[in-house]
Amino acid sequence: MNRIRTYIEETSNELLHKVSWPTWSELQESAGVVAIASVIIALVIFGMDYGFSFIMKTIYQAF
Repeated sequence: MNRIRTYIEETSNELLHKVSWPTWSELQESAGVVAIASVIIALVIFGMDYGFSFIMKTIYQAF
């Protein structure tokens, strides 16, 4: 039980005093970057899927 208490105390001490937490504006900027990157990646995947689907339909219709 003493080991668990020590673990919790050390963990809370590290989270409160040793971790540098980002500011609210930094979090908002990071969220914006993630949102934009997600949209771009989704569009790339959509384009690849649409292109592959078009190619496969063309091949299947030829035979």
